[in-house]
Amino acid sequence: MSLLEIRDVTRRFGAFEAVKEVSFGVEGGEFFTLLGPSGCGKTTLLRMIAGFDLPNAGRILLDGRDLADTPAELRPIHTVFQSFALFPHLTVAENVAFPLRMARVPDDELKRRLGEALDMVHLADLADHYPHELSGGQKQRVALARGLINRPRLLLLDEPLGALDLKLREEMQLELIKLQREVGITFIFVTHSQPEALALSHRIAVMRDGRVEQLDEPSRIYGFPVNRFVADFIGNCNLLEAEVRAADEGGLRLAVAGLGEVRAPPDGVSKQGDKGLLALRPEQVGVAGEADPAWGNRFPGTVEDFLYIGDVTTYQVRLDNGFRLQALLPNAAAGRARFFDPGDRVTVGWSGAAGHYVRET
Repeated sequence: MSLLEIRDVTRRFGAFEAVKEVSFGVEGGEFFTLLGPSGCGKTTLLRMIAGFDLPNAGRILLDGRDLADTPAELRPIHTVFQSFALFPHLTVAENVAFPLRMARVPDDELKRRLGEALDMVHLADLADHYPHELSGGQKQRVALARGLINRPRLLLLDEPLGALDLKLREEMQLELIKLQREVGITFIFVTHSQPEALALSHRIAVMRDGRVEQLDEPSRIYGFPVNRFVADFIGNCNLLEAEVRAADEGGLRLAVAGLGEVRAPPDGVSKQGDKGLLALRPEQVGVAGEADPAWGNRFPGTVEDFLYIGDVTTYQVRLDNGFRLQALLPNAAAGRARFFDPGDRVTVGWSGAAGHYVRET
């Protein structure tokens, strides 16, 4: 049995269904992420787990016990919000200890657990500081310590890194991974940031319009999306409309309009006549002045533009049939990176083992 079970949960606001018959389980010690665009239902679902809202249908069980009649303040669950919600008139130590004081924990035990919590997030030397004296990352760690001091069964994190700048977000992602491993508490994380979800999670539930589109490990979601939405939402992706011409254990032969026949890996499901999409990540596509013999699929085109971002360069290439492909090349060679310029004639290509054939919806 999973630590947390969501069973056919639905939440309506008038005629609008924010969450539609969602079911999944979260295992003990797991870093589980709800990922999706604004309005997909992820925060509504988190609020129902926390007890701030109740489902119209379905059940939410923790350790096999239905939480329907358990108010938010009595659930062994804590929520960390994007705003941090720190008390400005209290010190770091007082903010972190607040839940224990409310629970009337004896002073000796409070002091011991407070010391453990501050050490856990490396804030012992800032115990007497006030929130206005802290950086964004330090405030985030105070909020996490306050959430962890009661050792909840679940820690819910609602866009907790959304207010931080990019560099600090990356630092806090590493802190979160390390912290979750150390304390062993189950994290349920809500975000609309795909890189953040891929970096942090054991498993991801990708949501759209109140439903879970795909639930799997990050590498499976990125490499094997189940439909157009997931392929397009998770990272950059080239999507080529294709019809299956032949399918066997050796792979798929796809008919792509304007390109002819394209080879793709087998999926064990598709059959001749199926229509769908070949999802091809930019890093799977090569660009060269001359075709690489290793490419099972190769097509001539013209560079339209490129984006240099330090470690990699992303090229926009218009094929001779008018279709545009993105290709990502690492800038790994010694010395200054050299680029193809707009207007250059090139060949783009990829291996027949690259890409993933998906259904349209």
